[in-house]
Amino acid sequence: MRVLSGIQPTGRFHWGNYFGAIRQYIDLQTEEAAFYFIANLHALTTVRDPEVLHGYTVDAAIDLLALGLDPDQAVLFVQSDVPAVSELTWLLMTGAPMGLLERCHAYKDKKARGLSADAGLFNYPVLMAADILAYDSEIVPVGADQIQHIEVCRDLAMSFNHSFGEVLCIPKAKVLDASAKVPGTDGEKMSKSYDNTLEVFESPKVQRKKIMRITTDSRPMEEPKDPQGDPLYQLYSLVASDEDREQMEKTYREGGFGYGEVKKALADAAESYFAEPRARREALAAKPERIEEILADGASAASRKANEVLQRVQRACGIAR
Repeated sequence: MRVLSGIQPTGRFHWGNYFGAIRQYIDLQTEEAAFYFIANLHALTTVRDPEVLHGYTVDAAIDLLALGLDPDQAVLFVQSDVPAVSELTWLLMTGAPMGLLERCHAYKDKKARGLSADAGLFNYPVLMAADILAYDSEIVPVGADQIQHIEVCRDLAMSFNHSFGEVLCIPKAKVLDASAKVPGTDGEKMSKSYDNTLEVFESPKVQRKKIMRITTDSRPMEEPKDPQGDPLYQLYSLVASDEDREQMEKTYREGGFGYGEVKKALADAAESYFAEPRARREALAAKPERIEEILADGASAASRKANEVLQRVQRACGIAR
């Protein structure tokens, strides 16, 4: 089974990125073949500072490795280091219906809000399709909000195959566990755009301050509380052991506690949970040449596969023999 996943380098990873997606991606790296890429071409639609984009790209590579991605099991590379994907994007674009792209939610939502949308956003689903099809991907793990883009990919691949023969592999989406949705420090969904994130690799001191400032309700300490739906308990559940989580649930239901106690327990559990990845990240960041080597090896392996697929597509549509 061939698995592919990509993540945009638009900022440092937060708990929502990790628990909602990255952890689940990494769990799939033991499949027969797994490709993981840092989507810097996609990020160009929002990040316009070259130094910032480069820094985010390197940080994303280090973070993924620190969080458990193993380059001996999976291929890790930077999207732009595989030029075949850009050419495949054009070949797919020549047969992409305008109406199909106009219905895609990212473009449609932006236009509905009266905002200008550039061609990069409009054609984003075609580049995403090329990312997937270039490696004969069979399984693509995505959040529920990305299912439409996988359907677009399938439509484009089937349309190409209808015109030129069975050339492209038709992928399937693997929808990520919806229960992994992570609340932010304001109780809403954790997102950089809401400025409510807990970063995976920020210092424990900084993170502790953020946690202690989380807004809670004003119910009396002695009142029993239902832990389900409580943002503090949800965050604690992500980083605590099963035993500690069960004890915290019992504490909530019995009452007689203050939210300050929960915040302290959350900060302690988070520091412990990410201690090993944080140590690995420090070691990796001290060896930039090793990161370059891993990404170069990954780009080489990804390019071999993407070039094979591209040549197959070129021959099928008549621009190569």
